[in-house]
Amino acid sequence: MHDARALIEMGPEAVRRLARRGYSLDLSILMDLQSRRNRGIHSIDELRAESKRVASEVQATARQGGDISALKETARKHKDQIREIEVDQEHVQEELTTLLLSIPNLPDDRTPDGDSDEFATEIRRVGAPPTFAFAPKDHVDLGEATGILDFARATKLSGPRFAVTRGAGAALERALSTLFLDLHTRRHGYVEHSVPYLVSRKTMTGTGQLPKFEADLFKTDVADRDLFLIPTAEVPLTNLYADEIIPAADLPIAMTASTPCFRSEAGSYGRDTRGLIRQHQFMKVEIVRIVEPEQADAELENMLSHAEACLKELDLAYRVVMLAAGDTGFSAQLTYDIEVWFPSQNTYREISSVSNFGTFQARRTNIRTRAADGKPKLVATLNGSGLPIGRTMAALLEQHQQEDGSIPLPQSLVTYLGFRRLAADGSAEE
Repeated sequence: MHDARALIEMGPEAVRRLARRGYSLDLSILMDLQSRRNRGIHSIDELRAESKRVASEVQATARQGGDISALKETARKHKDQIREIEVDQEHVQEELTTLLLSIPNLPDDRTPDGDSDEFATEIRRVGAPPTFAFAPKDHVDLGEATGILDFARATKLSGPRFAVTRGAGAALERALSTLFLDLHTRRHGYVEHSVPYLVSRKTMTGTGQLPKFEADLFKTDVADRDLFLIPTAEVPLTNLYADEIIPAADLPIAMTASTPCFRSEAGSYGRDTRGLIRQHQFMKVEIVRIVEPEQADAELENMLSHAEACLKELDLAYRVVMLAAGDTGFSAQLTYDIEVWFPSQNTYREISSVSNFGTFQARRTNIRTRAADGKPKLVATLNGSGLPIGRTMAALLEQHQQEDGSIPLPQSLVTYLGFRRLAADGSAEE
């Protein structure tokens, strides 16, 4: 969320930057609401001061035996006026808050212009996409042929866009989560958390999923509790520190968690309906950092390297791109996407987004630290996928497949799995 005064002071610059991401800011509406809010506050302060003066006069007149009826009527009118202005102020504040919650973060000027992945700037490529002397299969055919993926029975249970892993596939899924968590905790210094998968409306609003993206969320209404299934562990991890002042000495805070993620994928029907690419439920390891705003850029590069480390451990070819301003997520000011190579599609597909939110989420969640002078100030928040298990498994199957249908596995996974190869019949080979 934004500070209304800051946007007004930026004026045309705020309008320009938001226009880069396709948002049209009407400064006149914002200025009018802010002005009405300020006038209301000033009027209430004046009336309260006058009410206090009248109350003192009532007491003094009463002690002297004078007639206080007129004074009491004046006090009553002041009270009514204050309440009337307060009611109006509540409406103005609600309008202002609703408007501010709808305004996306200001994109970093380093982001390229454009509104889709076609305008992303490629930063680097790592690893050569594998070449095959045969027509490579996609992960669905590989998974179903080996018996480690079962989409038909998942659909029987829950409908489309769900998957069941079995045998060596379930073991591989678990091993990937453990590998990623171990990398982030042992090598990169993150603290692992186990968090709720159901969170409140306030929590969802804090990280920017609400109010804009309610249609993308799974919601429960049980025992009059307004709870949402998390779309990513970013939501509970960031909100752990909501309404707190974090000692500067405790920054940066680095957190990670492996959780299921739930997304309705509203508006995406017809796209990526096959396989593990876009599902309603999937496992993902998330990394989150809370830092001093001045360190956010450097911390973003650190987080990007941490997500990349996961792919390097698996010998997967990938590339890094910077998203265009109009394709950057609502709460982010700058986002790197890591895209892994999918041989069956002959292209790179997004597997991780690593984003700097600046102070945008911190203002919504009221997460602060203290400046050198002791005054509270907002922190900066960052998050990234490190990594989603389904998409990683899909890329692993496709890039490492052999002509006989078997899949040799990277050495980094052998410790967790106890086997080195998935045979074509789905059995695990030592």
